[in-house]
Amino acid sequence: MAPYSLLVTRLQLEKNINIVRKRLNRPLTLSEKIVYGHLDDPANQEIERGKTYLRLRPDRVAMQDATAQMAMLQFISSGLPKVAVPSTIHCDHLIEAQVGGEKDLRRAKDINQEVYNFLATAGAKYGVGFWRPGSGIIHQIILENYAYPGVLLIGTDSHTPNGGGLGGICIGVGGADAVDVMAGIPWELKCPKVIGVKLTGSLSGWTSPKDVILKVAGILTVKGGTGAIVEYHGPGVDSISCTGMATICNMGAEIGATTSVFPYNHRMKKYLNKTGRADIASLAEEFKDHLVPDPGCQYDQLIEINLNELKPHINGPFTPDLAHPVAEVGTVAEKEGWPLDIRVGLIGSCTNSSYEDMGRSAAVAKQALAHGLKCKSQFTITPGSEQIRATIERDGYAQILRDVGGIVLANACGPCIGQWDRKDIKKGEKNTIVTSYNRNFTGRNDANPETHAFVTSPEIVTALAIAGTLKFNPETDFLTGKDGKKFKLEAPDADELPRAEFDPGQDTYQHPPKDSSGQRVDVSPTSQRLQLLEPFDKWDGKDLEDLQILIKVKGKCTTDHISAAGPWLKFRGHLDNISNNLLIGAINIENGKANSVRNAVTQEFGPVPDTARYYKKHGIRWVVIGDENYGEGSSREHAALEPRHLGGRAIITKSFARIHETNLKKQGLLPLTFADPADYNKIHPVDKLTIQGLKDFAPGKPLKCIIKHPNGTQETILLNHTFNETQIEWFRAGSALNRMKELQQ
Repeated sequence: MAPYSLLVTRLQLEKNINIVRKRLNRPLTLSEKIVYGHLDDPANQEIERGKTYLRLRPDRVAMQDATAQMAMLQFISSGLPKVAVPSTIHCDHLIEAQVGGEKDLRRAKDINQEVYNFLATAGAKYGVGFWRPGSGIIHQIILENYAYPGVLLIGTDSHTPNGGGLGGICIGVGGADAVDVMAGIPWELKCPKVIGVKLTGSLSGWTSPKDVILKVAGILTVKGGTGAIVEYHGPGVDSISCTGMATICNMGAEIGATTSVFPYNHRMKKYLNKTGRADIASLAEEFKDHLVPDPGCQYDQLIEINLNELKPHINGPFTPDLAHPVAEVGTVAEKEGWPLDIRVGLIGSCTNSSYEDMGRSAAVAKQALAHGLKCKSQFTITPGSEQIRATIERDGYAQILRDVGGIVLANACGPCIGQWDRKDIKKGEKNTIVTSYNRNFTGRNDANPETHAFVTSPEIVTALAIAGTLKFNPETDFLTGKDGKKFKLEAPDADELPRAEFDPGQDTYQHPPKDSSGQRVDVSPTSQRLQLLEPFDKWDGKDLEDLQILIKVKGKCTTDHISAAGPWLKFRGHLDNISNNLLIGAINIENGKANSVRNAVTQEFGPVPDTARYYKKHGIRWVVIGDENYGEGSSREHAALEPRHLGGRAIITKSFARIHETNLKKQGLLPLTFADPADYNKIHPVDKLTIQGLKDFAPGKPLKCIIKHPNGTQETILLNHTFNETQIEWFRAGSALNRMKELQQ
């Protein structure tokens, strides 16, 4: 029988859905059922897609170790004794790939002992489960243990939507959002639009689930899903495994989607049964009418993909929406001057590290070995979890991948997030890598801006690593075996789940104790890794006068540009130290350089963080000017905390990515957009800005911006915003955390 608490949740979901359906008097999409089913007040909540803000009650919270540090520091600052909803911390981001899994894990435990101890003790103190380093990547752990059809889960990582592969609405957020939910406060989300993707036909041959999202990314681009949930449906869904659906949902983050979801089906039931959750599968069967879209429901946009016609894809370089059929990428690379030789092939990551993924890759590798071949490129394998690692070791996949030349890395994020001590090239050396990851922004994997990174399926990565070149198409091209004979790789086939039960491997979970009254959580005042938070200053009740422009950003500016990962991950719990990476990757329109801006007082050019610190020291408030989709990528709230900490007051752009815009609001900053995007061109780095209208700050009411040019002339433009009443209170209080404390008093 299903757990009683889950049964109660299901009954509440059903009750809320019925209330909303009666009010709206129309068929509901699956996304609407799950989201509206978690409304705090379904009888009175105003509901309009893309416009109103919903107050929701998520079922649980998940945090990865890099973002959990700041989230737990904020929760400690709240003064609350325990979390109000089930929550977990997952240690996956701080393990650097160097030589191999065991040695890299031992090194990470030693280097990060202070942080791991803080997270473990904070989890024990405040009722949060703790998955130790080596347990695996957060999203694989969630899929194996916590996701279920109909769940509403928020996670402090942008790839939390992975759980949509198991029929849940799983949304990436910043740490401050997680704190709200852990504090028992209704969580606010702008009512999402719903993009339908109808799948027909079935997957076969070299075409994989990854190709579905690579194709969708090419259609919608990196911002086409902003403010929307992508809902897959149609007869083609049944040809995709549960973990394959998770892959598709995971990379939906790269199109800016709020999340992605699949309807409940027999594939999910099979996965739940295999992962020890037959009781949940039985309950899902009982409530399955609520876990699929209503007939006749309407989508805001509809895309149709015939899986019979879908070809293997590879996207990149430098952006995950630059889509190419594998058959064409070599020709495009030659034309564009991209390096054809593949230096490294990397499989795994939270997007593609399932048992099926590893099996299909091993099937390709086994064919090469049978003809006496090994990888021409370097080759790495990242298992998604300890359970996956142990099972692929038992079933022989790991050994096959080693035999073909691979190195099995730790169960962690590793190179996908820049945790890669790469030695085969020098920084600035032009080269190509192919990965089964999700992101390929400039410098993301290895901090080298000249690395051309392409994302594709694990089996295509494996084939390309064996061939060593982008010009190889495994569907049509031949390889030459050790005996000199030509052969063609056959399309890989592998079980979606192990025939025997999963091998759980080592036990890496720490359950919070029932009595934590004697538990201490220590943060040393001299620590360089952790720092207790001081509250940000409240709004002074005045307009923002004579703001200096710290930087006017040219082109793409992701959270990697705003707050780099890689070696900076070690400072994620120390706000002042990590602020030394503020906007170091952003391109300054004034000189076309990264990390070089003019100090308006000294007129000297210097690093962005140093200039911001100079302004803060001298009481000069500043603003950032950005381009389109500012803050796309990771959910890291450090990209909002750092500008606030160093004296920033507003970020003005053509448009924002969803998570980053919310993170800025949470920290008391003003994310504003040009009412006329062409006004971006009216502002120059040497200008000063005054933002007027804050005394009458109200939802839907634009603010005025006075541009003061050095020659004494002025221009007035309008700035839009998406603040609601609650978010305006955050601004006035100085941050959402400050406002929470005010309400507690």
